[in-house]
Amino acid sequence: MSEYRTERVGRLIQEKVGTLIVEGKVKDPRVDPFLSITRVTVSRDFAYADAYVSSYKSEGLATGVEGLQSAAGFIQSQLAKMMRLRQTPKLRFHEDQGIREGFELVKKIEDLVRDGQ
Repeated sequence: MSEYRTERVGRLIQEKVGTLIVEGKVKDPRVDPFLSITRVTVSRDFAYADAYVSSYKSEGLATGVEGLQSAAGFIQSQLAKMMRLRQTPKLRFHEDQGIREGFELVKKIEDLVRDGQ
C-alpha cells in the first residue's frame, strides 16, 4: 500500500512541476520551457523527492537543472499549496539524458535505413 502511495505522489509531483515549468511560473532564466520532468521518485518517508529532468534541446540541460535546484524552495511552496500532504517532500533535481538519447537513436536508425536503400 505504501509503495502505491509513493508512486502516486511521485506522478502528481511530476505533473505539477511540469506545469509550473511550461507555464513559466519558475522565473529563473536558466529554466527553459523545453525542460521535461521524466520521472519522480519519492522516499518512503516522504522526506525527499528526486526529480529527473530531460530536455528536447541538446544544450542547456545542466544549467536548467541548476536553475530548478535554485528554485526548489519556490517550487516546493507551490506544491504545498496544490497538494494535500502533511509534509511536502524536499525536491532534488537530477539530469536525465533519456529524451536526447532517444532522439539520437531514432536519427541513427533513420540514417541506417536511408543508407541501406
